[in-house]
Amino acid sequence: MKFSGKNVLVTGSSRGIGAEIAKTLAGFGLKVWVHYRSGAAQADAIKEEIIAAGGQAAVIGFDVSDEEAFVDAIKTIISSDGELSYLVNNAGITNDKLALRMKTEDFMQVINANLTSTFIGCREFFKNARKKKFGSVVNVSSIIGETGNAGQTNYAASKGGVNAMTKSFAQEAATSGIRFNSVTPGFIATEMTEVLSDDVKDSINAKIPMARMGGAAEVAQAVAFLLSDHSSYITGETLKVNGGMNMA
Repeated sequence: MKFSGKNVLVTGSSRGIGAEIAKTLAGFGLKVWVHYRSGAAQADAIKEEIIAAGGQAAVIGFDVSDEEAFVDAIKTIISSDGELSYLVNNAGITNDKLALRMKTEDFMQVINANLTSTFIGCREFFKNARKKKFGSVVNVSSIIGETGNAGQTNYAASKGGVNAMTKSFAQEAATSGIRFNSVTPGFIATEMTEVLSDDVKDSINAKIPMARMGGAAEVAQAVAFLLSDHSSYITGETLKVNGGMNMA
């Protein structure tokens, strides 16, 4: 896959899908900034894995919902590398409760971590990338942002907001040569799904036309495509990575 830029920040990349995205992008020759909020040791391990495979990586830690910290982090990267070519907003949390039991604090905690942080990252990237009239952003959303889900009102709102916001950024940034897209993974096999019983996994797979959960590498390849030169005429798009579970 061809990339004209040289580096990328992947938020929430110390584990799970984010870690796979980081390793995949490093494999395509990009210097990857591996981000963590609390898992410094895990982030260092991903960095060392990338370097051992012949790639380039650095580690950066901050809370994505802290505006000042996010702004400073992007400044640090640009100061180090001279630019920030690509951004993947992957960091996020859940705090599941039925809506009738969900406090406003529970709702806003997820909104701030998932949606507000993505806005901050997109805005700051846009500010800097427009100087070079080049750049690409992929926001990692979720199938839940398209379908909703009982017990996840806050998460669904945050991810639905990410999808809509991505389109707005795409419209504002298009004439500056900067692209914004999102991906909406369905059920992906990660550490979180490994603990599920076989019966639960079977019930999930029965709802998926491809009859299996996706792999983190399959999400990572979709992200890489949308960042790369191969999608140079694609912006404002939401790419579904869900095995056919939601085709609308």
